[in-house]
Amino acid sequence: EMREVTGVQTCALPISSTTFSSFSPPTPNHPHFTTMGGPPNMEPKIIYMRATGGEVGAASSLAPKVGPLGMSPKTVGEQIKKATMDWMGMKVTVKLIVINRQATVSVVPSAASLIIRALNDNANKAHDGNITLADIIEVAKVMRRRSIAKKMSGTVKEILGTAYSVGCTVDDQHPRDIIAAIRDGSITIDDYEAPEEEEEE
Repeated sequence: EMREVTGVQTCALPISSTTFSSFSPPTPNHPHFTTMGGPPNMEPKIIYMRATGGEVGAASSLAPKVGPLGMSPKTVGEQIKKATMDWMGMKVTVKLIVINRQATVSVVPSAASLIIRALNDNANKAHDGNITLADIIEVAKVMRRRSIAKKMSGTVKEILGTAYSVGCTVDDQHPRDIIAAIRDGSITIDDYEAPEEEEEE
């Protein structure tokens, strides 16, 4: 059948009832199948990042890490600030455990940050103050689980090496002198094994 529309001849073809018969909605196994809503994702995701203690991190640095998980950078920044108040002004590593868009923030201390906190003088950027051997041992206890030393005395010597790098003295002595005293037996360090780490729920 030929029709003329504004001087142009067209051919009107009947539409077959089977033209769209091959279309079918995607099934659950189809690659484009999606469901609306669904149960919350309870699989924990762990993120490590550097932060300045007691400060809200810049949203521009938080967004790439927490945005894809459906969390607000501003909210996470406030949580980091709250969790790091004891580390005011210090660069620390924080650990975020994210479950169903809810983050739990904790500080992962380094030996250097623990020593600097023991100095208790954030205004002194040289960190050339003095701490006690008892302070060093307390730091060693915190770091014991991550130490490669077989005995606690070895971990204490590791922390003394860090104190040397930081720039402070220990009991008004150079850290190397304390290390030498531990080696020759003048100073005895009681052995200590860190408790087992609790499993994340």
